[in-house]
Amino acid sequence: MGSFSLLYILALIFIVDSHIAHAQDSPADYVNSHNAARSKIDINVRIPNIVWDNNLAAFAQNYANRRKDCKLIPSGSGGRYGEYFGENLAVSKGGLSGIEAVKLWVDEKTNYDYNSNSCVGGECLHYTQVVWRDSQHVGCGKVRCDNGGTFVTCNYDPPGNIVGQLPY
Repeated sequence: MGSFSLLYILALIFIVDSHIAHAQDSPADYVNSHNAARSKIDINVRIPNIVWDNNLAAFAQNYANRRKDCKLIPSGSGGRYGEYFGENLAVSKGGLSGIEAVKLWVDEKTNYDYNSNSCVGGECLHYTQVVWRDSQHVGCGKVRCDNGGTFVTCNYDPPGNIVGQLPY
């Protein structure tokens, strides 16, 4: 009986571990989605890749855990030295992967006019935060909401969307 229980537990660990290893929303999923958008900027100056930051991710996940109501309310973050992190939020009525959330933000590119540095015809500030040249670090969190929806948040350091500055 003891060896059967041990085999059962080992099989269960293997199944859970294989799901975790193949799960979406890994740090690499978020980072790769951001960097793909950053690499598509067609200017003469290369935008550096963004990298994952565990402290930002912990902050984002902590905030996501408080947003199980799926309301799009900014965190009001306080970063290093009292500054604020940049932040993007996304919600859905059902499942939403981190990759899909970043795509929603990047799809706002069509509303961004570089020459006037403004949004034209809709929201674009999520997009400009994703590609903000000076933002070097990102950390994201996600939670399933009480209504079955999904809440995703990413925080950026240094923050972007600084009035009067171009994103790249």
